[in-house]
Amino acid sequence: MQSLKILLASAAAVLGTGLPALASSSVWYNSEGGKVRLVTSGKPDEAGRIQGVLDIALKPGWKTYWRDPGDAGVPPQIDISASTNISDARFSFPPPQRHDDGYGKWAGYDHPVSLPITFTLSAQDQPAVIDANIFLGICETICIPVQTRLSVDPGSDPDNAQDAAQVKAALATLPAASRPDFGINVLPGDHETLVVEASFPGDPEAADFFVAGERDYMFGAPVRSEKDGKLLFTVPILDRPSTTPTDGGLYYTLTSAEGAVEGMLPFP
Repeated sequence: MQSLKILLASAAAVLGTGLPALASSSVWYNSEGGKVRLVTSGKPDEAGRIQGVLDIALKPGWKTYWRDPGDAGVPPQIDISASTNISDARFSFPPPQRHDDGYGKWAGYDHPVSLPITFTLSAQDQPAVIDANIFLGICETICIPVQTRLSVDPGSDPDNAQDAAQVKAALATLPAASRPDFGINVLPGDHETLVVEASFPGDPEAADFFVAGERDYMFGAPVRSEKDGKLLFTVPILDRPSTTPTDGGLYYTLTSAEGAVEGMLPFP
């Protein structure tokens, strides 16, 4: 997509600040392609985590990105360093769709979407205020960089049933954990390719595989093939770190006509 033709000249038009909301959700921030806000469940759980979502209300014809947008665009980002009593914030992602707009292939959403966020308290017995700088791309034929500050005081309206219901609904859209009959098996590849064998229910034509390039990895769009009745995805490794990491792995999502699963695969 022409997302690298970002309208930097119009960035001032999409920079904004959402004032603190006296509720468990922030005010909406409006941009050309849609609007965004933060919504929380209000109360922290026993582990000191507050569940929330970045609510992205896209206008018809506009899109936004998964955790790895492919060869164009930028993933959603959140900076909570200005918050009070919040030590961490992590996105989770519903299953993406693969898009080819003639300029590039990318993974993301062409409909309104709520991205779950887990906020971790620094001290469980202390109040928290979320003061988050949000950056994401919202795109039509070109990409508009949306950057705004959204603030929420979760404790000011901790029993807001509507906000809690939206967070619960968003969490329900997340992929399930991979399992032996619905997941991937990494096959021997080489320095330039990642090869996985996919197991899934339903029609093979409806299956797709997404892997997130992190830690200096960059991947191309997967190529489908069949071998001995199994569906394989061969993913070009476009860039990689000089030294293969030994800790952690790469996030993947496998989708099918009957749902989606996610997991981690070893660094190739």
